[in-house]
Amino acid sequence: MSDWISDKLKLSLLSFFTLLGAAHADEFETCKAQLATTAVEKGVAKAVVDRVFADIHYQPKVIKLDRSQPEFVQTFPGYYSKRVNSWRINKGQEMYEKHRDFLHALSSQYGVPAHYLLAFWGLETNFGGYKGTMNVLDSLTTLACDQRRSRFFTSELITAIKLLERESLEQKRMVGSWAGAMGHTQFMPSAYMHYAIDGDGDGQINLWDSEQDALASAANFLSKLGWQPGYRWGREIILPADFDYRQAGYSNKRPIRDWNKAGIKKADGTPLGNADELGYIVVPAGHTGPAFIAYPNFRTIMRWNNSEFYAIAVGKLADQIAGEAGLVKALPDLPAYNRSDIIALQSALNELGHNVGTPDGIIGPATRAGIREYQIANNMIADGFPGLATMTKIGVMPATENQG
Repeated sequence: MSDWISDKLKLSLLSFFTLLGAAHADEFETCKAQLATTAVEKGVAKAVVDRVFADIHYQPKVIKLDRSQPEFVQTFPGYYSKRVNSWRINKGQEMYEKHRDFLHALSSQYGVPAHYLLAFWGLETNFGGYKGTMNVLDSLTTLACDQRRSRFFTSELITAIKLLERESLEQKRMVGSWAGAMGHTQFMPSAYMHYAIDGDGDGQINLWDSEQDALASAANFLSKLGWQPGYRWGREIILPADFDYRQAGYSNKRPIRDWNKAGIKKADGTPLGNADELGYIVVPAGHTGPAFIAYPNFRTIMRWNNSEFYAIAVGKLADQIAGEAGLVKALPDLPAYNRSDIIALQSALNELGHNVGTPDGIIGPATRAGIREYQIANNMIADGFPGLATMTKIGVMPATENQG
């Protein structure tokens, strides 16, 4: 009898999920029809819309990836060591030799040095080695039919369809990230539409198959984002022993001459200089790790990808492709905190009277301010960073392995 009940339950569940899947499929088809109408209203020919949407399919993996949160909280040593490595440096130098004349022509026209273009290319797709595997139109349609960011992805989808027609692209070859980023430089459709250019002169802008199109498009994009020719991204620095870490961060921009007077030096120990250019201090791994001064082009890099970790990685990879040395100060050995570690930290800080808001496992400005308050109250170096000494003193013991 129990086996019969079990089999009956299995059949009931199978029927339920079959009906659920059918209902979802019906919803997606309805959404596709609405998107097709919108595309026609936005100027895409109906014949094109009919052909394209006939071959668009729902991708549940895209929604899963959109909703997923990383188990671990990425710290700078783990991020940097995986991205700025000898393989990328050597490959970047190899690609420089391959495209030397073309890269110099781009630098003359757009003001972006070759080694930066190579660094972006290397970080985005390993110089074209991995451009993604998801069909872009499938992904964008799936996300456009989801309520979380429907308006944004509807716009990107329609732009992608217009690109397909404008550049005579093959729908099945338009593959990229689960969120719709495409080609060697991982441009979203809107960036592709507005900033991509024909670098190889064949009359088509193809960011998948043409390395020259991709490099020229990256140069044009960075120029339009505000790249300042003739200036660095920033550099590694040495902070004085009594540095007040409350002076770090974008809100504390100062002329280089002021930081020089404050005792900040280049990583090799020489003076920082007396330029009028503005810079701010970035301390991504706490006082035991390397420190950097960020110049205006650092913020331009962040307009490509809004992450200080990413901007430092681009800058240092570019430096080393150009033959400069790597980090002078070693990366600290930090635990790979998981989100529960940070939630425990935030909860403890709240209980101690350092209000950091609702614990969410994300190290944002409020959490860094709370850590700094705790460090000041306990006569610790107030870098606002959840180093192991600070975590231990607060009573949070991460259970994860060090990430090196």
